[in-house]
Amino acid sequence: MAHVPAPENTTRSTQEPVATSTVRLWSREFVLAWIVNFFLAFVFYFLMTTMAVYAIKEFIAGETASGLAASMFVIGSTTARLFAGNLVELVGRRRNLLIALVVGALASLAYFPASSYGSLLVVRFLHGASFAIASTTAMTLAQSVIPRARRGEGTGYFTLSMTLATALGPLLGLLLVDHVGYGALFAGSAVASVLALVIALFLRTRDLAPDREARARLLRFRPADMLHPAVLPVASFMLVLAICYSGVLTYLQPFAAEAGLAGGASIFFLVYAASMLLTRTIMGRLQDRRGDNAVIVFAVLAFAAGLALLGLAGSDALVIVAGVAMGLGFGSLLGALQAVAVSKVPMRRVGVAISTHYFMVDLGIGIGPVLLGLGLGVFGFDTMYLVLAVVALVSLGLYELVHGRYERARRRVRAEDGEGAAAADSDLVRH
Repeated sequence: MAHVPAPENTTRSTQEPVATSTVRLWSREFVLAWIVNFFLAFVFYFLMTTMAVYAIKEFIAGETASGLAASMFVIGSTTARLFAGNLVELVGRRRNLLIALVVGALASLAYFPASSYGSLLVVRFLHGASFAIASTTAMTLAQSVIPRARRGEGTGYFTLSMTLATALGPLLGLLLVDHVGYGALFAGSAVASVLALVIALFLRTRDLAPDREARARLLRFRPADMLHPAVLPVASFMLVLAICYSGVLTYLQPFAAEAGLAGGASIFFLVYAASMLLTRTIMGRLQDRRGDNAVIVFAVLAFAAGLALLGLAGSDALVIVAGVAMGLGFGSLLGALQAVAVSKVPMRRVGVAISTHYFMVDLGIGIGPVLLGLGLGVFGFDTMYLVLAVVALVSLGLYELVHGRYERARRRVRAEDGEGAAAADSDLVRH
């Protein structure tokens, strides 16, 4: 039998040969963590779509400065991801979550007295940092109670909390700003943050305290402890896809305005979220039963198709179809690759695995607009989206290199072992 290279955690694959429907998924802790994560993501999207305009109106910020006011949250989040995994182990899941949620609630209230552009940037950075630590902890807690046999399905259900926030956050944020004002926006952010904190108080989770040697290692915050080496290869694939997606987040509105497709762009993220809602649970179950490759390859193809449709869009209808394809594609990839990342580490290191995964997501969304902005000086938006579609397709080669071939080999070995066990049982019956 051929030797198959294995990740650190060979016994915790995202697929298990057991009847998944008989294993309970929706536990009390899972549901509470889901609600907390929803409020965290809601606040992020609630404020993200309005901060650039707020900086322009309140502080007369220029185009670059207003963009920084929006992205400073992501900068704070990306920085904190480096430390989030270690903090989960050092402080404990529940305590770490509560501390981060308190900081997040205080940051939401700090928008009111932020009377200068500089103070707004500080608040945005601290708010992003608290979000990264709290969301990493909430996801780690959820992963600790998801049955191994339903890892893909459970991760898919859990990330639906972010999907709902993607749709509701921008919608309600813009409605409040247009009809009430920014004071109501910040009040809504504070209320959602406090609700997350109150719900988290009811969480009950047991933490495995690290031994003295492990604690000393974690306190050094070595690179290998902050970004898990077993997760980095597949997370690098996620980085490429996040850069591609940043082209949609950042440039969809100016592209639509230039091409006369504002109608389609106005409901793009709504159909994107609806597509994710309808397909996420199906994809999670498929991942548990058919393996990582079946879901991830299909999702990349759907994502690339969505990017290509944007590049070719000549009507609002094509923009809407592109939103459906991207919800099916990139929306499925976020949950599927998180499940892969978790499967590569032992349970005590799940926090670091999740922070590594989302560090690459944040990094891609953060640097993508800068890289793509350089290219826009040479070609237009339509060409950019077509190029990104090609990049997404080519990234499948990277996936094959860092995970796909090993996953295929593991499933082949598992199938051979299963056939061998079945043959042995058959011989036993005959004799």
